[in-house]
Amino acid sequence: MTESAIEIVHQNIHQRQSIGHLVAPAPNAEQLEKAFQAALTAPDHHRLKPTEFLIIPEDQREAFGELLSQALIDLGQTEAAQIERVKNHPFRAPLLVVALTRLKEHPKVPHFEQILSSGAAIQNFLLSLQAQGFSTMWRSGAVVESQYFKKALGISGDDLVSGIIYIGTAAKSIAPRAEIHTAEFVSPWNPSH
Repeated sequence: MTESAIEIVHQNIHQRQSIGHLVAPAPNAEQLEKAFQAALTAPDHHRLKPTEFLIIPEDQREAFGELLSQALIDLGQTEAAQIERVKNHPFRAPLLVVALTRLKEHPKVPHFEQILSSGAAIQNFLLSLQAQGFSTMWRSGAVVESQYFKKALGISGDDLVSGIIYIGTAAKSIAPRAEIHTAEFVSPWNPSH
């Protein structure tokens, strides 16, 4: 890999941010396929492929909003304004993708490794979309714990809804991410502690 290619990769990583308001265009089928291909190259012990994705197309956002509101009711939410607000969440972007983690029993791959693999897959997915000129927002919230929601998505109660990914084009430019000072998070191991 050339030095300029390495710089492009790092620049793409550093520029990725969650964008709250997304507009058309969304990725087309070919662009989305590239992102899914990137996602599924994530580290995956014993190649269990715990990560799956469900595409919620633009014309299904209203139905998905209804599902979100029913899931919130399932969790005990009774406040009408909150239920109505969640109904409108899918309209924040022209395309939504739900990331699922189907946990598998394996003697050498504990569930936490499968969850980490799924997180890596989602990050690859976001970075691929970013590299193709799109913006995203990865959300979860209480609704992902709803058994009603999980059943409607076709997964078991023990599986995870790892996030709802909102995809489109940023409605406006946002300020660059603040510089991260790695010294706060990186240190040499000291066996005497």
